[in-house]
Amino acid sequence: MTEQPQRGEQTQTPENGQPGTPAPRYDRKGLCWIIGSAGVALAIGITAVGVELGAASASAAAEATAGTPASTGLVAKPADFQDISLAAQQAAPGLVDIDADLGLQGAGTAGTGIVLSSDGKVLTNNHVVEGATAISVTDIGNGQTYRATVLGYDRSQDVALLQLSDASGLQTAKIGDSGTVAVGDSVAGIGNAGGVGGAPSVAAGRVTALNQDITASDESASSSEQLHGLIQVAADIQPGDSGGPLINNSGEVVGMDTAASAGYRFQRMGRDAGGTGFAIPIDQAVAIAHDIEAGASSDTVHIGQSALLGAAVSPVQGGALVRQVVSGTPADQLGLAAGDVITAVDGRAIDSPTALTAAMDTTHPGDQVTVEWSDAYGGPRQGQATLIAGPVG
Repeated sequence: MTEQPQRGEQTQTPENGQPGTPAPRYDRKGLCWIIGSAGVALAIGITAVGVELGAASASAAAEATAGTPASTGLVAKPADFQDISLAAQQAAPGLVDIDADLGLQGAGTAGTGIVLSSDGKVLTNNHVVEGATAISVTDIGNGQTYRATVLGYDRSQDVALLQLSDASGLQTAKIGDSGTVAVGDSVAGIGNAGGVGGAPSVAAGRVTALNQDITASDESASSSEQLHGLIQVAADIQPGDSGGPLINNSGEVVGMDTAASAGYRFQRMGRDAGGTGFAIPIDQAVAIAHDIEAGASSDTVHIGQSALLGAAVSPVQGGALVRQVVSGTPADQLGLAAGDVITAVDGRAIDSPTALTAAMDTTHPGDQVTVEWSDAYGGPRQGQATLIAGPVG
């Protein structure tokens, strides 16, 4: 995979007032490491060296398109928000705080997760754990901290499923039906705002649109990705809330928070959309979790550990430009060097870092791959490498 920054992006608006290209999201210390299953990420985890606001800190804005038009003039009723506050208190024990160590990048991330089973299966965003070499999870219900492994993920949908070690008797979240969500519904995003842990934060608001699409890119614009069918909300979702639940008045989880404008700026159709958040419908996220649990890999679902090639790449015409190679990795053993351009993996043409990520996403540690590249002088090169275990896709 390509280990990449977390999401949350901003569409820069040029002087003519038309939306521009998606602006970069926060780069987790800069390099797009090709790991066995790479990923672009969206939004609102926290990335830190120390703790910088990162996936939480992505430069954040998104161009939202299609779907049910955004509602305007929604008026918050105090009684509704009283109900949602009580619902949030009831839902809180079904949450976890997630802290991930990004070993290759000398950084860390913080986010939120939703407890699906009493034995410790936890749903979260892929970008919360992407690039992690170690994951620590604190259960809100019992206060205990567990080590966690990633059972699998779907980068294209920004979904990951974790397994907590030696967990039992955990309180689970109440999963609702996202098909019942309507524009105007009162909702709340609950999570680990600011990545500080402790009592979950609550961001109450309303659904403003359905079936929204957003595009995310990394800081260098080396890769971009679209999420489809999202729930758009007017709520003050914060960095660190990624992977947390969007609940209704009954405390049922109807979505998983994945992108927010808090502290940054979202653009929609050339307008500032401050205070806008997006959530993955829970039916969609849970269906992916079930596929992962069943070991059902696909073109987008990666099961198990990620594999590492060990090259940092950026865009260039006709391939993926190698910017740096990690000593002792398969890329190093192949003889790849800064300035080389990767053009194919196992016969699959590579015309961008995104294409390289897609090719690597189907691999696992121990797989042997054939890599083709052009050296700094334009000469064709080819070699075989056996991939090793790497950080989470």
